[in-house]
Amino acid sequence: MGRQQAKEDGQVLTRKRAKLREPGMWKVLLHNDDYTTQEFVVYLLTSVFRKSEPEATAIMLAVHRAGVGVAGIYTRDVAETRAERGRQLAEREGFPLLLTVEENDA
Repeated sequence: MGRQQAKEDGQVLTRKRAKLREPGMWKVLLHNDDYTTQEFVVYLLTSVFRKSEPEATAIMLAVHRAGVGVAGIYTRDVAETRAERGRQLAEREGFPLLLTVEENDA
């Protein structure tokens, strides 16, 4: 309910409050390639995306089999930051690993 304010002539003004929405969620996707090692992908998932070793291994295998997989789902800023950190780490290690960010539909 908005706040009310009395005017000199007796009218009541109502100020509407802006309704806040939950921030949208975004997926960080890992794309399979023929050069990035499975060990590096697991390392990336544990260090950048803070996955446990078993979870990281499962994600890596899913990416290997399907060609693409979800590294994590975050708010947009966090997703973009983690994807960029992952790209930088891969580049520093000499791997062409592709990480992309897209809006989560679910």
